[in-house]
Amino acid sequence: MNRLAGVTSPYLLQHADNPVDWWPWGPEAFEEAKRREVPVLLSVGYSACHWCHVMAHESFEDEAVAAFLNEHFVPVKVDREERPDVDAVYMEAVQAATGHGGWPMTVFLTPDAEPFYFGTYFPPAPRHGSPSFRQVLEGVRAAWTDRRGEVAEVAGRIVADLAGRSLAHGGDGVPGEQETAQALLGLTREYDEQYGGFGGAPKFPPSMAIEFLLRHYARTGAEGALQMAADTCSAMARGGIYDQLGGGFARYSVDREWIVPHFEKMLYDNALLCRVYAHLWRTTGSEEARRIALETADFMVRELRTAEGGFASALDADSEDADGRHVEGAYYVWTPAQLREVLGEEDAVFAAVHFGVTEEGTFEEGSSVLRLPGEARPVDAGRAADVRARLLAAREERPRPGRDDKVVAAWNGLAIAALAETGAYFDRPDLVERATEAADLLVRVHLGEVARLARTSRDGRAGDNAGVLEDYGDVAEGFLALAAVTGEGVWLEFAGFLLDIVLEQFTGEGGQLYDTAHDAERLIRRPQDPTDGATPAGWTAAAGALLSYAAYTGSEAHRAAAEGALGVVKALGPRASRFIGWGLAVAEALLDGPREVAVAGPVGGELHRTALLGRAPGAVVAVGEGPQAGAEFPLLGDRPLVGGEPTAYVCRHFVCEAPTTDAAELAEKLDG
Repeated sequence: MNRLAGVTSPYLLQHADNPVDWWPWGPEAFEEAKRREVPVLLSVGYSACHWCHVMAHESFEDEAVAAFLNEHFVPVKVDREERPDVDAVYMEAVQAATGHGGWPMTVFLTPDAEPFYFGTYFPPAPRHGSPSFRQVLEGVRAAWTDRRGEVAEVAGRIVADLAGRSLAHGGDGVPGEQETAQALLGLTREYDEQYGGFGGAPKFPPSMAIEFLLRHYARTGAEGALQMAADTCSAMARGGIYDQLGGGFARYSVDREWIVPHFEKMLYDNALLCRVYAHLWRTTGSEEARRIALETADFMVRELRTAEGGFASALDADSEDADGRHVEGAYYVWTPAQLREVLGEEDAVFAAVHFGVTEEGTFEEGSSVLRLPGEARPVDAGRAADVRARLLAAREERPRPGRDDKVVAAWNGLAIAALAETGAYFDRPDLVERATEAADLLVRVHLGEVARLARTSRDGRAGDNAGVLEDYGDVAEGFLALAAVTGEGVWLEFAGFLLDIVLEQFTGEGGQLYDTAHDAERLIRRPQDPTDGATPAGWTAAAGALLSYAAYTGSEAHRAAAEGALGVVKALGPRASRFIGWGLAVAEALLDGPREVAVAGPVGGELHRTALLGRAPGAVVAVGEGPQAGAEFPLLGDRPLVGGEPTAYVCRHFVCEAPTTDAAELAEKLDG
């Protein structure tokens, strides 16, 4: 019996009609494996994963494969986005055993949840040296039946190895000038001077490294840091990884040049990149950065916003093409013939040059991904906008990619921060309102009556899985950004509530952080990863929010916790700078103070706007009028108006500069 029909995960629901007798992750599945004395097949993926869909179609929908699987295993299906802790623990084992990882992840476990055989995608027939999925199943069954002792020994060895990997501490003290300078040098060595970004193919958008580069430039004036950030952002904005018609970014580029994306569009990428481009505009005034920030914000609101006011997780890479086949990228790519059909001959020629559409194609079967390859001659902006609008309208008629509409707390926290700041920078109060509505949903549904964050919700109903460290860190970050923009102290209060749980439930004796709470479900190892993946690590996200909260409130406990967590950045920043970008960005804030800006004056006034646009790394902004303002924001306590005028106070390292009523003077204080 397939047991996935009643779950909230869209990914699991995609498998609810499989002939495989799937179980969701839980003690019942392992009790069943013990009762039957068979191993567990753990299959981990997510809704927007192309190869997860492929393996499902090839193997999990196959009656014969399913019958064999059901007879000899207990099959368990996990959505990695709902259970990042389960995913992290077994992915670490896969990578240790095979040297690589990815999704779908396929792991065979004993009934005690100990892994003993690993893989990712397995084809339906032997291919390129890889066995078929049926061969793998038969081999594992034979080993389990004939060599049970050997299997138990392997599983025990793997679990012991994983248990020995716990990070007791990150290093001695906090990162300083030397570590951030070494991190910059490390990024410079890996920088692709020709195409922007870091490393080769596949190339992922390095949003958190760019945040570090922008903050480092703001603090030190290092032109090279700004150049790498600006050139990478421009290359991505003009590449196929960016949706030139509808806005928003795909997950990554399969090539070094940013031409062909892996077409899934994730909330977390777009939230992080929206904020990056807004911060780039704040630093340089780039019109391109302004356009991309706003288009990406509008994409998130238009395509990912749910009826309850939150933001859905992702859009699939796949959709139906003109022949009814479910293929990757069908919604986004164009042939010259399709351009002619929509635009007519003359405008199709213009569009082909403008968007890099060729007869041979840049993708598959003669199709091209739209990009802006750039021309020496000037472009007719009005004509380009008209062509873009007509192509977008035609694309709207195509079958749309599927949407994973579960709301993930952490990623909504990232979206809240991005939309609040973008709305404030560009006078778009509607974006601030959307950020506020998402924050309301997190408080109302994800916190609810239990006063602990739920990881996910769907259709306004909280899921059963507990929030992990990144949920607490990213949601607190979003609430703090919203407090700075709106002047509503309740968001500071909610952030403090979440961060107190981080101190109580996620922090070890040595200041190290864990991805799961002290009272969370016990897995074969307690996951703990300080390095950034597609999103900020829970460890560094929490460190950043703790540091900001301490700057707002003067709390020594939160400041000390932030500094304790940043020890890992001192250790890893100089030698793994690409993979701890958010930690380095937080380190820049620590080195700068961060600065504390109290604006005694109206929300949205000139001084408030100037404070928000200040480039000082990680600066916190409190704004409000009247005696109640100090009650909501401790920073505003005893901050009188000067001469009856709105007044700004800038402090750092326990020293305050003279108050000012002049916006230009405030800008100088925050950019120096």
